[in-house]
Amino acid sequence: MSSYGAEITVFGMVQRVGFRYFCFRLANDLNLVGWVKNNPDGSVTTSVEGDIGAVECYIKELKIGTTYSNVTDIKVKKIPIIGKFKNFEIIT
Repeated sequence: MSSYGAEITVFGMVQRVGFRYFCFRLANDLNLVGWVKNNPDGSVTTSVEGDIGAVECYIKELKIGTTYSNVTDIKVKKIPIIGKFKNFEIIT
């Protein structure tokens, strides 16, 4: 199993629509660790670590979004695995 880290920023209508909770549930379903937070500009940033296939699936689902969100763009940056997270959390 190959590990991978990614920091993803999602743009569009992704705040006040349950997007962080969507990220939380998805990350837990995929056994990913990391965090998600709202940004002042209206975007959402998430950082995940885990199996490369799970991270790729996470990114694919973020591009689709939820029923109430409208994802217009997504930026993905590969990051080194730091191993400091034990679970996935929502940062407020």
